[in-house]
Amino acid sequence: MHIENTQPCFVSLWQQLERTRCLFLGQYRRYCIRRICRSWFPGASADDLICEVCHLCGQQGYDLLPPPALNPYPHREFLRALVAVRLGLGVRAVNLKALDAAYSVAFPHSTPLNVAKKKKRPPG
Repeated sequence: MHIENTQPCFVSLWQQLERTRCLFLGQYRRYCIRRICRSWFPGASADDLICEVCHLCGQQGYDLLPPPALNPYPHREFLRALVAVRLGLGVRAVNLKALDAAYSVAFPHSTPLNVAKKKKRPPG
C-alpha cells in the first residue's frame, strides 16, 4: 500500500478502513489496529509497525474500534500515526487539515471533523 501525506491518499485510507471493517465483520474477525495493520502490511515487520503506531496514537492494538462513520476520532489518530510511521515523519508533520477534509469526502453523510471548534476572536 502506497502512503503519502496528501488529501487524495487520505481519502483512499478512510475508504480502505471502511472496506476493511466490512470485510472483518463478514469474517467475524476483530476490527482492531493490530488486525488492520496485519491485513494492510503483511510481513515480518508488521509487529514493529503495530507497536510504533499504537504508541503514537495512544491506543491498544487489540482494542475494538467503532465504525469510522460513527466515531472517527480513534481512526483519525490511527491514520495520523500510521502515516507518520510509514513516511518517517513526526506526528505533527502529518497534514491534519487534509486528513479531516478527506474524512468529509469519504463519508459525505457524516458530520465533518472539527466543526465545533471555536474560532479565535480578534483582540479588542
